[in-house]
Amino acid sequence: MRILLTGTNGQVGGALQPLLAKHGAIIAPSRAELDLSKPETLAEKLDGFKPDLIVNPAAYTAVDRAEDERELAFLVNAKAPEAIAKWAAQHHVPLVHFSTDYVFDGSGDQPWREDSPTNPLSVYGASKLAGDTAIQAAGGPHLIVRTSWVYAAKGSNFLRTIARLAGERKELRIVADQIGAPTTASAIADAVAGIVLPDVSDLNALFVRHGGVVNLVCAGETSWHGFASAIVAGLRSRGVELAVETIVPIATAEFPTKATRPGNSRLDLSRLKDRFGVITPAWQDALTPELDNFVALQRPPANS
Repeated sequence: MRILLTGTNGQVGGALQPLLAKHGAIIAPSRAELDLSKPETLAEKLDGFKPDLIVNPAAYTAVDRAEDERELAFLVNAKAPEAIAKWAAQHHVPLVHFSTDYVFDGSGDQPWREDSPTNPLSVYGASKLAGDTAIQAAGGPHLIVRTSWVYAAKGSNFLRTIARLAGERKELRIVADQIGAPTTASAIADAVAGIVLPDVSDLNALFVRHGGVVNLVCAGETSWHGFASAIVAGLRSRGVELAVETIVPIATAEFPTKATRPGNSRLDLSRLKDRFGVITPAWQDALTPELDNFVALQRPPANS
């Protein structure tokens, strides 16, 4: 099996690569080899790659910058997935794509279901929703994995930002009125592998039966303030020296950003369990090995 995996330099793509590599030959094109900002070139590229499965975690994820780069965000997050999905449908190739909680407006306090009304508040959210819609309209076998608050020991993410700031500042001011589930890239990769790999030879039939959109986040919920507090406590318990003394909870209004964030990012996980038998770890449990990995990466290499 030839598996086309985009975004292998990113968090989710990087976590997926070793799992998928056990079951097929990974095609991991660079951005130059598969430029999602040029959707008109993708069909020809896919003709050359001849994949049997496409897994597409690559995306434009600069949420605030997207407000000023709307055209680029839509090219990468909407037009490129549309081109990929049309090619996949024409060639009967199953497609796994990744979406976001930003397709919702974040109102209320109930977890969003896959069929809840969408109403994105930002260009990023609107571009991702347009990609989801285009994939569904293409009509091919697909699975759209909707996730949120993704982080890892590597890359650019909340864990690494908090670790850096906690080492530099005595006080951190962190938003406490946005609620969601911090989700490790490895938890996403493990769950997707658990869905895809057992039926890798018959994914078309699986996705026809149980495809569409599925929410995939770690279990439980917290605020960004709660997440930051857990990160700091976890780093200290591992012997990391930090400058921070106080983590102050603040309202979203006290930390304005160019793009509006959803206040309620809770995602209902019933479909994930009922259709695929997948139960994700609690966010606190998933944080533990990620902190171990992060701390290990900060240690200088032993003298040879």
